[in-house]
Amino acid sequence: MINNPTFYTDLFKTDIRTMEDTVAAALGRGGDYADLYFYSSKGSDIMLRDSQVSSGAISMDYGVGIRVLKGDRTGYAYTEDTSRPAMLNAAKSASVIADGAPETPPRPTFAFSGKPNPAADRYPFTKDWRTVPTTTGAAMLTTLEKKIRERDTRIQKVIAVLSSQVDDILMFNSLGELKYDTRPMGTIAVSIIFSDGKTTRNKHVSRSFRCGAEMLSEVLQEQMSVQITSGLDQALEAGRPKGGKMPVVMGAGASGILLHEAMGHAFEADFNRKGQSIFSDKMGKRVCMEGITIVDDATIKGNRGSLNFDDEGVPGQRTVMVQDGILTSFLHDRVSAAHYGVRPTGNGRRESFRFNPIPRMRATYMESGNARPEDIIASVSKGIYVDEFANGQVKIGEGDFTFYVKSGRLIENGRLTMPVTDINIIGNGPEALADIRAVGNDGLVDDSAWTCGKMQQVPVSCGIPTVLVGSLTVGGE
Repeated sequence: MINNPTFYTDLFKTDIRTMEDTVAAALGRGGDYADLYFYSSKGSDIMLRDSQVSSGAISMDYGVGIRVLKGDRTGYAYTEDTSRPAMLNAAKSASVIADGAPETPPRPTFAFSGKPNPAADRYPFTKDWRTVPTTTGAAMLTTLEKKIRERDTRIQKVIAVLSSQVDDILMFNSLGELKYDTRPMGTIAVSIIFSDGKTTRNKHVSRSFRCGAEMLSEVLQEQMSVQITSGLDQALEAGRPKGGKMPVVMGAGASGILLHEAMGHAFEADFNRKGQSIFSDKMGKRVCMEGITIVDDATIKGNRGSLNFDDEGVPGQRTVMVQDGILTSFLHDRVSAAHYGVRPTGNGRRESFRFNPIPRMRATYMESGNARPEDIIASVSKGIYVDEFANGQVKIGEGDFTFYVKSGRLIENGRLTMPVTDINIIGNGPEALADIRAVGNDGLVDDSAWTCGKMQQVPVSCGIPTVLVGSLTVGGE
């Protein structure tokens, strides 16, 4: 949602003159650029456990962060008090921190002076989470649990959580740009424990959108109850296969987390600017086969990773990182864009006013190819199909990764056979990208509650079509 500018200046008890004076104080020691980031957030969480809404919490945060860029040096300070004296004091602190940079020419900073456009808002909402009674959310969770339990008697425990948050943001910088935005987020997460008397398993499903409480619909409840109760037979029968190097088919949607972690981070420009990414010298070069396009997108309406503006006031946009197999763009904030002499891509993000913005992903996905998923599976004589990854580890510099597979199947003679679980997929991001043999026509962006933890926590999304990687190491028996 985008309100009138006076809504934000009134909320933060400031005005243009005060913001101009604060920026001037921030540049008092000769900085090249300065910006202000005002932030007001209210969130709530309620939990249902053992058929009762057993806990709840409300969180609030408020303040302003002030950044100064001078050469290669960044000064940052914040205050929870947005009064004029407090902001001027924080601005002077940021100026002192940035001082002492080596003598370098002022770096170009691209201006984006256009005003926010409510007609182009990517996350309008009709029911503000801040005014919705707790009883509404509690009733939804109770109904959702009932639907889940009715679908399968083997379910022993249901835990459901409804989380919501609304952030009001105002940004002003030394270029005179004024940007403002109200960002909603609603998340429902459900976990179940189920057993057949011999084996006990668990399963987790979530949905998260930038929208208001209108998301609490019967349709969403039905979708989530169906998803979390599907595949229980497969899960109870699943075992660990024999490990080794083999082809791996990644299912559409949630498998995109491997794309995000093992490849997406390596495209973030701060890692490349510092020479820490294996892709640092690959710009304009082929990194995978023709026909593969990888995108980081802030423009999907209602998506968890979407932004009208990033946290530097740069418009959210669709950034093509890999076009037809060629690396075409890193993900830039203003700092890295100035270093490379390119335009920012709207990837400057931060957790709150307490943090400096850095290049971060938004919704990262691979576009659909031409292959039918069933044909991809049929092309594999012996391998693994995975449709649900859990946690993993990635070394950005080397690109090495290890991911835990929660759910999948063996592929034998082109057919899905034995259910598998509790295995690891081990490989190298750039090598896996280069070893993609087929891309399905079923591209899907997953709407689960993904959160990226690169020094700060920010909401993201990921997605992928069905993809065949020629060879990865499967850690099994």
